[in-house]
Amino acid sequence: QVQLVESGGGLVQAGGSLRLSCAASGSIFRINVWRWYRQAPGKQRELVAGITVGQFGGNTDYADPVKGRFTIFRDNSKNTMYLQMKSLKPEDTAVYYCNAGRLGSSDFYWGQGTQVTVSS
Repeated sequence: QVQLVESGGGLVQAGGSLRLSCAASGSIFRINVWRWYRQAPGKQRELVAGITVGQFGGNTDYADPVKGRFTIFRDNSKNTMYLQMKSLKPEDTAVYYCNAGRLGSSDFYWGQGTQVTVSS
């Protein structure tokens, strides 16, 4: 089992920045892919960014709407994943979820989510 706890959400004005954190505990040695998703009111949950670790070498990927504005990274010493968000837009308003798992398996875990609200 893996436990994920997000933090860092809040209210920010358009153009501002926030850093989300996802602290992991448990059997994290099995995890080789880490992702951030978001879900806006009335919309489906969507993938925002992902990072692979271990033999897959730390590759990152981003959804088109956030490319150039968001950065995903991990601090292995703290077992924590981050999402640095800058130049925030009102359309970035959503609940952001941390997700982690092992590629090729069905073992994926979710955090409880953290609310990000961007005012215009």
